[in-house]
Amino acid sequence: MRPFVIIIKNSHEIKKMREAGKLAAQLLNYIEPYVRAGVSTQYLNDCCKEFTKKHGAKSAPLHYNGFPKSICTSINDVVCHGIPSEKEILKDGDIVNIDVTVILDGYHGDTSRTFMIGNVSEEVKKLVNHTEKSLYRGIEAVKPGKYLYEVGKAIEKYIFKFGYSIVRDFGGHGIGKEFHEDPFVFHHFTVKNKIRMKEGMTFTIEPMINMGKSDAVNISMLDGWTVRTADGSPSAQFEHTVLVMSEGVEILTKI
Repeated sequence: MRPFVIIIKNSHEIKKMREAGKLAAQLLNYIEPYVRAGVSTQYLNDCCKEFTKKHGAKSAPLHYNGFPKSICTSINDVVCHGIPSEKEILKDGDIVNIDVTVILDGYHGDTSRTFMIGNVSEEVKKLVNHTEKSLYRGIEAVKPGKYLYEVGKAIEKYIFKFGYSIVRDFGGHGIGKEFHEDPFVFHHFTVKNKIRMKEGMTFTIEPMINMGKSDAVNISMLDGWTVRTADGSPSAQFEHTVLVMSEGVEILTKI
C-alpha cells in the first residue's frame, strides 16, 4: 500500500491553483451556449480542446491512463467518465454532465456541471437542482481543524431526504500538480475521512447523485471508462475545486 500524503500548498502554488481554477471555470462558461439539442458530444470535446489550447493550457483527461478525449460527457444514466463521440447526439430532455480539467503552468483546475437540454422532466430537474445544492452544502462544511467527513455528512444529510442515493464508488480527490492527489473525498459520512482539514489543502468535491434508491454502478465492458447507474436511473453531478483557508473555504473554480 502506498503512503498517504496530503500536500499543503504554499502561497506560490495557491496562486497557480487559482489561475488554473479560473481557466477551468471560464471553459465551462464558454461551452454552455453550445450544449443544446442536435449537437454531438464530440463537437463539445473539440470546442473545449481548442479553447484550452488557445489559452496556453492542456486538457488533463486526454491520454490520462488511456482516456481518449479532452473532456468527459456523461448523459442521463451515465454517472461519470462518458467518452465524447460523433455518434452521441444531445436531444431534447437529456441531461449531460460536462467535466473539464485544465493544466495551466503545471497546475490543475477541475470542475463540472450538469446541463439540462430543452424540455427536461420536472422530476429530473429536481434531481439536477438538488445535486447542485448538495455540492454547496458540502463546500460550506469545509473549515480548517474540522474533519473531512463533515463534507460527506453535509451532502448525505441534504440528499437523503429526497430519496436519492449517493454514488460511493467514486468521489472527490486532492489536486495540485497532480490530477489526483490524496485524500480521497467521500460524499457520504464515513470515518475513512477522519482527516483534519488544514489551511492550504486543495481538493475537489463532486457529488454524483442517482435518482434511484440504488447507488450501484456498472463500468462499461466495452470501453472500460463509462460508468452507468446499475438500475438505469438518471444521475447528476456538480464539481468544484476548493482551497481550505484560515477563515474557511475558497472555491477556485468559480468566477
